[in-house]
Amino acid sequence: MPLRLVFDLETKRLANQVGGWSNIEKMGFAAGVTYNIDSGEFSRYTEDQVEGLISSINSADLIVGFNLIRFDFAVLKPYGLQLDQALLHKSVDLLDVIHSTLGFRLGLANLARATLGETKSADGVESVRWYEEGEIEKVLDYCEQDVRVTYQLWRYGINNGHVYYLDRRGNKIRVRINWRGDSSPLSD
Repeated sequence: MPLRLVFDLETKRLANQVGGWSNIEKMGFAAGVTYNIDSGEFSRYTEDQVEGLISSINSADLIVGFNLIRFDFAVLKPYGLQLDQALLHKSVDLLDVIHSTLGFRLGLANLARATLGETKSADGVESVRWYEEGEIEKVLDYCEQDVRVTYQLWRYGINNGHVYYLDRRGNKIRVRINWRGDSSPLSD
């Protein structure tokens, strides 16, 4: 049976603590969560378990994430993740598809609110603060919620052929989507 995972991670530091977004690899891995699409099971990882996470990613036949390639994989490179063509080929980065379709980036919170009526429970700043305070369970809970929302958004796009976002005026805009590419905006 193929292994299909949805994945997200949280970092120890913010971009402004490591000299900006060009230094993502210096942000450090705090915690990560995977969701096995076929078994319905979540797995949680802390820094001392990062090898197990990387092994799961390498073993997966499909990896779904949001800002997966530019961010999550970059954070894991110092821990031994090889960002190669095989990994990229089996990865579906929802943000990359949205950016390629619209020409601009949107946050997961925006897409989740517009498409699913969901809100995020926190943000990366709070997650780093929790990590610094030693509250790793809060970090893992937040990460798991993001994985759950990412999975729901991915499924919605597959099942409906589109997702929604809120523009700057708060208008709900529909975007035709194919998470493997070939997406285009829809006009209502």
